[in-house]
Amino acid sequence: MSKDSPGAVFALFRSHPDGLTKTEVARLAGLSRTAVNQRVEALLGHALIVPSSQDANTGGRPADRFDVNRHRGVVLVADTGATGMRVALADAVAGVLDERHVPIDITDGPVKVLDQVTDRFAELLAGHPRSEVLGIGLSVPGPVDAASGRAVNPPIMTGWHDFDIAGHFAGRYDCPVVVDKDVNAMAFGEHRLTHPETPNIVFVKIGTGIGTGLIVDGRIYRGSDGAAGDVGHIPLAAAGVSDPPVCRCGNTGCVEAYAGGWAMVRDLRELGHEVRSVNDVVRQAHAGNPDTIRVVKRAAGIVGTAISDIVNILNPRKVVVGGQLAAIDDVLFASVRQSVYGRSLPLATRNLSIVPSTLGDRAGVHGLARLVTDTVFAPDRIDGLIRGRAQR
Repeated sequence: MSKDSPGAVFALFRSHPDGLTKTEVARLAGLSRTAVNQRVEALLGHALIVPSSQDANTGGRPADRFDVNRHRGVVLVADTGATGMRVALADAVAGVLDERHVPIDITDGPVKVLDQVTDRFAELLAGHPRSEVLGIGLSVPGPVDAASGRAVNPPIMTGWHDFDIAGHFAGRYDCPVVVDKDVNAMAFGEHRLTHPETPNIVFVKIGTGIGTGLIVDGRIYRGSDGAAGDVGHIPLAAAGVSDPPVCRCGNTGCVEAYAGGWAMVRDLRELGHEVRSVNDVVRQAHAGNPDTIRVVKRAAGIVGTAISDIVNILNPRKVVVGGQLAAIDDVLFASVRQSVYGRSLPLATRNLSIVPSTLGDRAGVHGLARLVTDTVFAPDRIDGLIRGRAQR
C-alpha cells in the first residue's frame, strides 16, 4: 500500500473525527493539490466521505471540509461471555446506534449460541437491509487462533473448539467477519475511547473467569498465534496451599482456580454461604460480609501477583480492570494495587496507573465495532474498491 493512495488518505479522515480540509490533507499526506483533488474525488465517488455538515450552508460554494460518511452502512457485533452477551448495531464510524443484553449459556455450544446471535442481529437490523451490513464482529470468552478466527480448546466453551464461527454467518451476510477473544475487544474499546493517548495498556477482566488483553503501541498484541496474555491459566504456587485447586481447564493451581469468580463462589459455598453466581459475590461484598471480603481480598492479591509479572515484562502505562468483580472497587483495587506495586520493579511502576474500566460491560461492543471498521476500511481494501470501479 502506498502512503499516498486513496486508502491511506481515507485513513487520515478516519483518524480525524472533526474532518479535514483539502489543505490539511495535502499537509498531512505530503501531496500536491492535484493529487489531493484526485483522492478526495475518488472517496466522494464511493460515498466514503461527505462534505462536513458545518459547511452545508456555504452559499453555493464547494464545501472545503469533509468527514467520513457515517451513514455508508452499519456493522453488527456480539460480545459473548459465559452467561450473557451484549449485541449492538453501529454505524460506519463505530458509533453504537442500538444495543441490548441477552442471557446465554456458552456451554450450549456454538450452533445454539450463534443462532441466538443471528436472531438478535435480525432484530437490530429492523429498517436496514442486509446489504447495508459492512462487517460483523464476535468475541468469545476463550483463546482464539489469530489466523483462522476459531476458538482453540477453550476451557469453558463446550463444543466450540475449531468451530467455523465466521462460516456460520456466510450464508446470511456477504461481509467480513472478525472473531477475537473478549478481553482483546474490551482492551481495544478502552484504549480507543477512553485512553487513546496511552499506547501501552493491560486490560484485566475479573468476572466468572480471568482474562487479559494487551495493547502494545496502540494495537492489540495477540502473540504469534493469539495466545498472548492468558494469565488466568498460569499455574501459581499460593502461600499455605498444599493441595492446589483444579481449574476448569483441567490443570491445577491456575490463577483462575484461586481467584476467578467461579472459584470465589466455590469457596464461599464451602464456608456455608448461599451463593450461586458472581453477582451474589458482588452483593455480599457490598453488604460487608466478612467472609466475602476476605475471599475477595485474597483473590485480588493473587490477580495482582499475575499482573505484576506482565507489568515487569511489558512496562505498560495503565492497567485497566473490568468485569463483574471490578464493581467491588473499594476492596478489590486496594489489594490489586498493593500486590502489583509490591512485586513490580520500581521503574515499571513509576508512571503506572491501575484504574477501573470506564466503559464497563460495554467495552467489548465498542472495541468490536472499531475492530470491524478497521478491517472493512483497511487502506488496501479501500484501494481495491476504488481500482475495481476504475476497471469497470
